[in-house]
Amino acid sequence: MSFPPPPTHLTRPDLSGRFGMVASTHWLASSSAQAVLERGGNAFDAATAAAFVLHVVEPHLNGPGGDMTAVFATADDPTPVVLMGQGPAPAAATIAHVRAEGLDLVPGAGALAAAVPGAVDAWLLLLRDHGTWALGDVLEYAIDYALGGHPVLRNVCTTIGQVEQLFREHWTTSADRWMPEGRIPQPGEIVFSRTYGGLLRELASAAAGLAREAGIDAARALWRERVGRAAEDFARTPHRHSDGADHAGVITAQDVAAFEASCEPAVSIEFRGHTIAKTGPWGQGPVLLQALQILDGFDDARLDPSTEIGAHTILEALKLALADRDAWYGEDVDPELLAHLLSEEYAAERRALIGDAASHEVRPGTVPGRPEPHLPLLRETYEPGVGGVGEPTLKVDALETDARGVTRGDTCHLDVVDRWGNIVSATPSGGWLQSSPEIPELGFCLGTRLQMSWLDERSPSRLRPGRRPRTTLTPTLVLRDGAPVIALGSPGGDQQDQWQLLMLLRVLVGGYTPQQAIDAPALHTTSMHGSFWPRTWTPGGAVVEDRLGAEVIAGLESRGHVVTRAGDWALGRLSAVTRDPASGLLGAAANPRGAQGYAVGR
Repeated sequence: MSFPPPPTHLTRPDLSGRFGMVASTHWLASSSAQAVLERGGNAFDAATAAAFVLHVVEPHLNGPGGDMTAVFATADDPTPVVLMGQGPAPAAATIAHVRAEGLDLVPGAGALAAAVPGAVDAWLLLLRDHGTWALGDVLEYAIDYALGGHPVLRNVCTTIGQVEQLFREHWTTSADRWMPEGRIPQPGEIVFSRTYGGLLRELASAAAGLAREAGIDAARALWRERVGRAAEDFARTPHRHSDGADHAGVITAQDVAAFEASCEPAVSIEFRGHTIAKTGPWGQGPVLLQALQILDGFDDARLDPSTEIGAHTILEALKLALADRDAWYGEDVDPELLAHLLSEEYAAERRALIGDAASHEVRPGTVPGRPEPHLPLLRETYEPGVGGVGEPTLKVDALETDARGVTRGDTCHLDVVDRWGNIVSATPSGGWLQSSPEIPELGFCLGTRLQMSWLDERSPSRLRPGRRPRTTLTPTLVLRDGAPVIALGSPGGDQQDQWQLLMLLRVLVGGYTPQQAIDAPALHTTSMHGSFWPRTWTPGGAVVEDRLGAEVIAGLESRGHVVTRAGDWALGRLSAVTRDPASGLLGAAANPRGAQGYAVGR
């Protein structure tokens, strides 16, 4: 073990077995996926079933109107593949239109920020091409929780409370849905998603009686027709957005009809004898790869997140990678540019910028033969309005809630591995109950992923019709000698790759088990452009769990880091599954923070 040993006490065991393993951000999703495995389904059947359950039981963290990305490998072909469920901007979502609405940022709440919903079509594509079950059987679990009810989470109730005034005064369809008796539900109370459950039944009926693949495609077609028509009709009515004004959405039925999820090769690097596979630069996945390349040139002693020098070095490497994200990443990054950003030579240039003191600058790198990097405006403050605006997961953020109803959304994550060697890591998000008004005909609301598109023509992640916003959703697959060994991920927006980096360093360098790494104290930087409205930053900002220790925290402050203490158990919602190709032994680990994540298997 390269790092000092972790505490011997774990919040939960490192699960181990040979049959199948699941880890996710909600116990009902994990248990549903395991039930699919027990009934003979494979990892893709199980993950799809869990994903639809998450729509029902974690509505403040994701929804059918949102998006997802996944990285997976099959038992027949271990090559990592990215499942792309990120919908594009509608055809009428132009910079000119948004600026004509009097805005200088895409709003964080309201249908003007809606990308085309991508999550459901992506899950159905994965099920069609790699699953084995009929659609009706897969949807059975979500339909049961939607129509039969489920105990509502405390955090769902808290979220509704934070936007109660907004719902009552402006988003009345959301008030009807979430406060049907004029009150906020109590934690543990049985709540229902009857309209969405009915729509899932329609999808299952559309697939029934047809060959499995044809049935799933029939359901995909019905989904596009039903969602597209209802979204267009509803969004055209102006409603309150996060800037405090009313705007109409621009999404149309044609936008929804034109979208199909897809699969594409993963982007990867080699790190300490392992292949790390991520999404392309239309997401933030390469941030993790760039950070690993930078850190790979340091001695192991500088890679331990629990020490002052390790935490400092990691924070500085992340700042450099995130600066490149905001200067270079976007839909149209060409392979040559990405190869340069991920090269060892470029990493060495970036590594040389890390000194003994914390940087308070955003420092993207230059690329030979390319124009000087361009960064959008940096703001330390921005006056918030109303609505659900992002996904930082951090309870100490001043924008977490205020009297006007500003609240933060978040994200889900799930990992599944089966006894045959199929493995998937997936991060569903968007379409939170607090992101835009409920569409009564559908039983859910639209997402707001366009808020991470800039109204700046020079930005590679600028708002463009028909193009994907640069998402923060970033699951990870790790391979050794060409075989998958770990699937992992976390909610957390800009923090997703930051927290995953800590886990990978502790496992691959420090020799920790996955559960030891998840339990260990976490940290992240806020010294970069925020991806979510209002897109502010904290120069030199570092957020840490208090368990990092007074001495380490004081050392970071002495180096110039602007430290925010988040509490002992506040940062990171990681989960993971593992597989040893030699023995076939499987494992799983889950996040204890918030008492919601759950790993199960045998």
